[in-house]
Amino acid sequence: QVRLVESGGGSEGGLVQTGDSLRLSCAASGLTFSAYAMGWFRQAPGKEREFVAAIVWSTVYAEAVKGRFTISRDNAKNTVYLQMNSLNPDDTAVYYCAAARNIPDLMRGYWGQGTQVTVSS
Repeated sequence: QVRLVESGGGSEGGLVQTGDSLRLSCAASGLTFSAYAMGWFRQAPGKEREFVAAIVWSTVYAEAVKGRFTISRDNAKNTVYLQMNSLNPDDTAVYYCAAARNIPDLMRGYWGQGTQVTVSS
């Protein structure tokens, strides 16, 4: 059974101020981690879930986060990270980790439960 567990937001420190940084982690189990594309998505209140970043051997970013967010992975730890810098209130959302065989299939892949990130002005 595939399981994705996000951390770094929510009660652990998901409330930050504009300009702050935060790192999210997603620990995966039940899959051959190195063979999967991993991604981060987010969903703000009243909005649809949107793509943030993805990584296989290379990385892809949404325009809204390019230059501020960095996705990385540690295949030895079965973990993917999202380093978020220069946060602003528009980044407030529940952040989800996703896994699939390739990047285009992430929306239809495996999902974590999400972690809240709130950026105050």
